[in-house]
Amino acid sequence: MSDTSPERAGGATGAEPGTLSQTIVFSDASVVRSGRTVLDRISIGFEEPRVGIVGLNGSGKSTLLKCIIGLVAPSAGAITVDGRDAIRDARAVRRTTGFLFQDPDNQIVMPLVAEDLAFGLKNHGFSAAEIATRVAAALDRLAITHLRERRIHELSGGEKQLVALAGVLALEPRTVLFDEPTSHLDLKNRNRLRDVLQALPEQAIVVSHDLDLLADFPRVVMIEAGRVVRDGAAREVIARYREANR
Repeated sequence: MSDTSPERAGGATGAEPGTLSQTIVFSDASVVRSGRTVLDRISIGFEEPRVGIVGLNGSGKSTLLKCIIGLVAPSAGAITVDGRDAIRDARAVRRTTGFLFQDPDNQIVMPLVAEDLAFGLKNHGFSAAEIATRVAAALDRLAITHLRERRIHELSGGEKQLVALAGVLALEPRTVLFDEPTSHLDLKNRNRLRDVLQALPEQAIVVSHDLDLLADFPRVVMIEAGRVVRDGAAREVIARYREANR
C-alpha cells in the first residue's frame, strides 16, 4: 500500500469529511434465521457522519449492516434509507450506499485492478467514457493509481482492501458500510486505512473489534444478542464494552 494522506484521500470530491450523510432508520426490525433470532426488534436511526458498531461475535453486527443494503431481509419491521425501503427499493438504496466486506477477496472479481473497478460500473450501466473517468478518479483519490494495471493476486492485503474501497467509491455513494475493515491488516496498513476512513466525505458506518479505530467517532452503538444495549459517545460506550467483556 502506498502512503495515503487524509487530504489526498478525501479531497477528490471537494467535500469535507463525513458531509454526505443519509438517514437510515430501523423500525422494530427483527431477523430470524433457522429459528434463531439474530436481530431482535431493533428501532434505531443513523444520520451522523461516523457511527461505530461494537459487539461480540454472533451479536448481529454484520447482519445489521447487511440489512441496510438489502442483502438480508428483515423477518419483521422495516429498514429505510433516506425514506427508501431497503428491500423493495434495494436498487435505489445501493446506488447511494456502498458495502466494504471484511475480506476483499469476497468483493474483487476481476484479475486486474482497473478491470475490477470497471466491472462494477458496467453492471450499473455507465458509459465507457464515464467508467474511465470514475475509475481514474477513484484510484487517484486513494493514491493507488500506480496499482491500476497490477494483478490482484500480486497485491498485499492492504492494497486489496484499498482496491475494494476504490470500487465502492467509484459508484459515488453517500454512505459506506464497513464490516471489520482492519481485521486482515497489519498495523501499518491498518493505520493507513484509518487515515482514509477519517477523510472520507461519505457517511461511514463501521462494524469493528478495533476499538481504537472508533475512539474518535461521535457515536458508537453496542449490540448484544441482537439488541442495542448501549448507544452514545464513543468514549462512554467503548468503556462500557471493555468493562463488560473483561
